[in-house]
Amino acid sequence: MATRKPLTKKPLGRKPTARKPDFTRLTRRLQPMPAFVKQALTQAGLLRAYRARPAYQQNDYLGWISRAKLPATRDKRLRQMLEELEGGTLYMKMRYRPAKP
Repeated sequence: MATRKPLTKKPLGRKPTARKPDFTRLTRRLQPMPAFVKQALTQAGLLRAYRARPAYQQNDYLGWISRAKLPATRDKRLRQMLEELEGGTLYMKMRYRPAKP
């Protein structure tokens, strides 16, 4: 019976850094952040959590909220985004695993 070598992690040779979202790779139109969304993120203390998400998620959240036709729908979507950012493990009700720093 052959023996296997134990798996070891090799160092990358560089320190891990927090990556900024790359908005240049988006295929959808870049959505502007409405003032009421920025205000809600700031008041909830979730602006940093929002900025830590990938560019496509940031853009999708803004487009999804902005496309709501009724104010009640817009508010419901905003609340869902805030709850998902606060929890940190969901994106549009789908499981989300953030990248390790």
